[in-house]
Parts: sequence; structure tokens; C-alpha cells
Amino acid sequence: MTGAAGSGKTHTLREYISYLRGINASVAVTASTGIAATHMGGVTIHSWSGIGIKDFLHPYEIETIIEKSYIRNRLRNTSVLIIDEVSMLHHFRLDIIDEILKQARVSTEPFGGMQVVLCGDFFQLPPIGKRKESEQDDESSAAFAFDKSFSEPREARKKFAYHARSWDNLGLKVCYLLEQHRQEDQKYLKVLNAIRDNTVEDEIIEILNERTNVVISNTASPTRLYSHNVDVDAENERELKKLPGEIFSYEMESRGKRPLVESLKKSCLAPETLRLKKGAKVMFVKNNFDEGFVNGTQGVVEFLNHETIMVKASSGRVINVPFESWRIDEDGKAKAEIAQYPLRLAWAITVHKSQGMSLEAAEIDLRDCFEKGMGYVALSRVRSLSGLSLKGFNNIALCVDDGVLEYDRKLRKSSEISKSQIKKLGPRIFTMHSEFKNKISVSKLQKSEPKNEKKKKKKFKHSYYYQ
Repeated sequence: MTGAAGSGKTHTLREYISYLRGINASVAVTASTGIAATHMGGVTIHSWSGIGIKDFLHPYEIETIIEKSYIRNRLRNTSVLIIDEVSMLHHFRLDIIDEILKQARVSTEPFGGMQVVLCGDFFQLPPIGKRKESEQDDESSAAFAFDKSFSEPREARKKFAYHARSWDNLGLKVCYLLEQHRQEDQKYLKVLNAIRDNTVEDEIIEILNERTNVVISNTASPTRLYSHNVDVDAENERELKKLPGEIFSYEMESRGKRPLVESLKKSCLAPETLRLKKGAKVMFVKNNFDEGFVNGTQGVVEFLNHETIMVKASSGRVINVPFESWRIDEDGKAKAEIAQYPLRLAWAITVHKSQGMSLEAAEIDLRDCFEKGMGYVALSRVRSLSGLSLKGFNNIALCVDDGVLEYDRKLRKSSEISKSQIKKLGPRIFTMHSEFKNKISVSKLQKSEPKNEKKKKKKFKHSYYYQ
């Protein structure tokens, strides 16, 4: 399922999830990022599948993941897998997930025969690159090699999920949503559509220039969006200094092998030194459903001292923030661990973290955009021109990826075919609904462990995974 920002993708997914739960289907609600997962009340696909932060996996590491009964049972018992914001999922990770599900479910069908629903807009932000393409290609042949069958020349390779081998094997039916539910400002829609269609001309530039450094009225504190973390950190530090009272600092604790510790520090998003005051705007960076927060929950610090932090979440709930840990384990033993309060300042956020949000007002700085689609994501967060204040924009801010533009045309055509097929089905749809319910009921009765299956007892060295 795809469509422009604000076309109702998240709402439609929620309706489908509600339907699935209504017929007692076992549905896994996941997304490519923690922030996106919070919008759906789910978890990251990395966490759900057990792959963690790995960019590739050795075959024996896949076995190690599947040997964990809680992961194996989860993968086997799920009837429907939903992955939201699929534009931010690397193509090679989609192939890894496909391979893990095939092995866990003992099936050669794509994703082990599970129904898969992928949702996202490729005009929005692509996956964040951690490793160079050449570094991935140079891994030994013993490493995860599913991506090496990629037939396009290296210079033609892209990093979007639709370049995955497993994407083509799924035989996806496309639903392209065309209505707009976020923006009713026709002038603003003209701007966003021009960016999306790669038809930005002088008229569009002039409209955006009129919103440069505009002071937004009727709002107390517009959200500020920047391209880079360094700008976000500087903005948050300035706002922190404006607050009265004492600054409390909380240092991250760590133990284990240095390379693994550094890897954890980069992935957890919590700062090594957390500086807070009463009244500070903050964002949680870890899931803790029992305590009432997830990665992306925002709030304001209500009380703090050297041992306690109390945050009033945007929902109104007051949370006593626990000291959380992040670990890398081997054979059940921690090889590296870090611990910190799972918070960071949130007066300003990056464009990447804003994806999926709807904002009444925003101050947006696009002068340092470095990725095609970044400007479209930032601008499409806002409901109308009256809620937009621009600090400026560079040439790349209003560009979209040419490959995405071409693939989007294919998606539109595929959606028309799907629409035609649905019309032809007519009353058959209701029969299919009953068959689907029956299939779900049967699968719920099956045991998680197939009979006569021998559990593997192999142990491998250096098979680290992220828990």
C-alpha cells in the first residue's frame, strides 16, 4: 500500500489491523524505525524478526536466531506480517527477513507462506546508510549472501526495499491511495504535488520564498525540523539554557568489548551525557510498554533530582523514568552493555524522525538537505502554508529520486490492475473473507513446534546478536 504523504496509509493500516484482531488473527505490527512503529503501536521489524542492528548475517547466525524458542514460536505463529514505512528498510534486510522466515517456518514460499503487507511511500526518506555498498560486497562468501544474486551492475543499484529479490517473489498486489486527508490548502497541495512529480518551477519557488522566516501566529511552540543531528543538538541546548533552574547531568554507564559498546552507543539514540532541567521537552528512545512509553513518546520533565526523573507524556500520563540498558549477548551472556535514562531533548528533531508525523505548525530548515526526498518529507508534515515557516532550502531539498519517480508509475499501473481484479471478483470477495477466517482458525490450533522436529544443539563462536 502506497500513496502521497497524508493520503491515509496509517489510518487504512489501523483499520485492517482492527479487522484482523476481530477475527483472532495473529498479526505482527512492525515498522522500519522505532518512531514509525510507535505510530502503529508496534515494534521495529528488526526487533520482531530477531535480526537486531545487523547489516548482514552469516548462515549460522540465522540458525542461532531461530534456535531461540521465543523468536521461533513468534515467527511460526504469526499469520500476517505488517511492515510500515518500508521506504526506510534496506533491500538486503528485507531479504534477510525473508530467509529467516523460510527457515523458521520450514517453507520455501516467500516469507514462509505468511501474508505480508508492506506500506510506505518511496518519495519519502530512503534507508539511512551505515556501510558503503562496496564494503558489503567485499564480505567473505561465508557471510549472508542473499544480496549477492542481485543482477544489476553496482552503479545501477539502489537501496530501496523494492530492489530486494524477495520483493519480486512476493507477487504483491498494489493499493495506491489517491485522496488527500492531511492538507486541504489547495495552494500548498500544488507545491507538494510539484515536488513529488518533479515539476518544480518558478511559481512554486516563489510560494515557498514567501514563507521564509515568517513568524507563525496562533501557536505557542512550533516544532523545529533540521536535516542534521548537530543542528538539532545545538537548538535543544539553546532552549535548555533558556529554562530557569539547575541542570542535572546523567552519565551513560557501559561495560564490555569496546567495539561492541561503541556500536550500542550509536544505535540506542540516548546521549552519553543527558542534560535536563525541569520543563525540558524530551523524547523517549526505547520501548517499555509496562511503564507506558515507546520509542518516540514525547513529554515534558515535571520533576528531577540526581536519582529520579519524572516526565509528563503528551498523553497526560506522568512517568517515573527507569534507568534502561541495551545489550549485545552471546549464548545468553552479555558481551557488551550500556545503561542510561532513555531520553533525549526534543524542542527540535531531525527530518528523519518527523516522518509519519502531522504538524499544525513547524519551523523548517532545509538549507543543508543531503538526501532527495528530505524536503518533501519535511514540508508534507505541515497541514497548510499558514503553519509553515522556512529558514531556507538548497537545490536538493525540492528534488526526488528519478528511479523512484519511474517506479511510482509502475505502482500506479499495478494499482489499477488490482482495482480491476477486485471489481471482477464481485460476490467472491465475501467467500474469500470466510476462507481467510477459516485459515486463521486452523493455524491458531497448530502447535508452535512441529512434531518430530529435532532441535539443533550447535553452538557457534562469534555469533553476536542484538537483544
